[in-house]
Amino acid sequence: MGLNHPRDLDAWHAWQRSRSPLRVLVDRFRSQPPLRGTLTIRTPEPRVLVVLDWLAPTSLMALFEMTAHLSAPYAVLSPTPLPNGWPGSPLSPDDAVVPEELASVTVVVAAGRYLPLGAVAHAWSRRVGAHFVAVQHGLLTPHAPPLAPDSHLLAWSDADADFWRSGRSDVQTHAVGSQLLWEASRGQAVVTDDRPTFLGQLHSAEMGRREMARFTGAFCRTEGARYRPHPGERDRLSRLQHGRWRRQGIEFDAGSVPLRRLPTPVVSVFSTGILEAAARGAPAWAAYDRPPAWLEEFWERYAMSRYGAAPTAAPATPEREPAVAVAAAIEALA
Repeated sequence: MGLNHPRDLDAWHAWQRSRSPLRVLVDRFRSQPPLRGTLTIRTPEPRVLVVLDWLAPTSLMALFEMTAHLSAPYAVLSPTPLPNGWPGSPLSPDDAVVPEELASVTVVVAAGRYLPLGAVAHAWSRRVGAHFVAVQHGLLTPHAPPLAPDSHLLAWSDADADFWRSGRSDVQTHAVGSQLLWEASRGQAVVTDDRPTFLGQLHSAEMGRREMARFTGAFCRTEGARYRPHPGERDRLSRLQHGRWRRQGIEFDAGSVPLRRLPTPVVSVFSTGILEAAARGAPAWAAYDRPPAWLEEFWERYAMSRYGAAPTAAPATPEREPAVAVAAAIEALA
């Protein structure tokens, strides 16, 4: 099994739009603001451009942690100023014009070219003849976006590299491990409550919202699980569903305790949090009552245990910290 759209980015975007028809309709009548960003030049004449389409922890761990181990001069393109306080300059990125400060770049590193800043940076890489490197930041389903042509992939594992490449010969891959899971494995779980916490995924495009809500509500009621909403569950439909569940007596996890210190077992459908919990030694399971074939393959590829069986084993930890491996791979190209 591989990607549904291994090469066609337009087809992938069309699928994405099909999952949110209401949003597409609203956007049709709403003027789109110009793309904005912040360019932070850490060293003059940078050879590496690190692109952060969003400043969530998964993005920072996959793409930004490695800069501490990078000896090549680099710059960072982000949607807003970096959270560490480094000064940056506001920018209106244009894919047809490479900023003068980036003319020296030989490697562009991003999560991919499927989001606005990554797309512009990919166009820049083609204009200056730079390598384009995608770094895996989360778990992969068949609905993942295709990789850029003639690019490099730094994946969590050989299995993920093969899955994302999906038979393409123009993409070079290298397994470096996951910084997210590496850092999770540095902690140690202290489980003081046997009631499971269900990690919400109502925001996910991969599963139909109605079916996801049906299973999630039934599981929480049957097993007495607390529901922990995903940070992306802020839209109106998600809030209405949350209210319905609360009226049904489902208890919610307030999210005040970071996932890495959650003192309970963890259950979800296909959340990365299953592996994060397992990495720190907490009981963790995957669950769904009518899993499609891709979901069963997903559970198998990531060795996730089904709820009711023995907990998911901790993922294998690479000998070298992934952030160091990512930096080394980029240095080799720069």
